[in-house]
Amino acid sequence: MDSTTRPAVRDGLGVGFAVGLSGVAFGAAAVAAGLSVAQTCALSLAAFSGASQFALVGVVAGGGNLIAGALGAVLLGGRNTLYGLRLAEALGVRGWRRALTAHVVIDETTAVATAQDGRRATRAGFWATAISIFAVWNVMTLLGALGASRLGNPDTYGLDVVGPAAFLALLWPRLRSGAAERRVAVLAALVAIATTPLLPPGIPVMLAAVAALAGVSRHRPRDAADPEPEPALTGGHGEERS
Repeated sequence: MDSTTRPAVRDGLGVGFAVGLSGVAFGAAAVAAGLSVAQTCALSLAAFSGASQFALVGVVAGGGNLIAGALGAVLLGGRNTLYGLRLAEALGVRGWRRALTAHVVIDETTAVATAQDGRRATRAGFWATAISIFAVWNVMTLLGALGASRLGNPDTYGLDVVGPAAFLALLWPRLRSGAAERRVAVLAALVAIATTPLLPPGIPVMLAAVAALAGVSRHRPRDAADPEPEPALTGGHGEERS
C-alpha cells in the first residue's frame, strides 16, 4: 500500500465499519419479523444489500409472503446493475471473479470507488470497503439476531440512516465540484421525490439513476463524446493529436 492507495483504503475501512454496524438492526428486525437466526444470517450473506434485505423483512413483517418480499428486494437491488456498469472498466475484473465482485457492488462500495482518482485508488477503495463492510455487516447481523429480544425496536437507534449518511458524505465533494454535477443531482432527486408516492419501493431509485445517467451523458466533454480530427502538429504523416 503506497501514498496513492492509502487514503482510499482509509476511506473504505471507515465506511465499511460505520455502515456495517447497522447490520445489528437488520438482524433484530428480521428475527422480529419471524425469520430464524439461521435464515437471517443466510439472507445477509446471500443478498448483501441492506436496502433489499430491509425491504424483504418489511414485507414479511407487514403480513406479506416471502415471494412478494423477494420480488421487491430484487427490484430494489436492480440499481446495483447500473453501479456495475459504471465500475466495470475501472475494476477490470475477468472470469469467475466477476461474480464475486458483482456480489459486493453496492451503494457504499460504489461511492468510495468513484470518489477516488486513478484506477489503483479506485480498486483499493472498492475492495477495502467491500471486505470490511461484508465482514462487519454479517457479524453484526448475527449479533442482532441473537440479541433481538434484548435490543428492542431497532428504529429507536436510528441505525438505518448510517448508510445514506455515509453515501451522501462521500458524494458531497463531487456535488460541489461543478454546476453539471449539481444539475444531475437535482434532476435525480426530483425524479425520486416525485415518483416515490406513486410507485412501489425500488422503482423511484431506478428511475432516478436513469435520469442521472441521462444527465451525465448530456454533460460529457465534447472531446470524449464526439472527438473531431485535428490537424497534425508535425508535418508529413497526417497523424491526429490524441
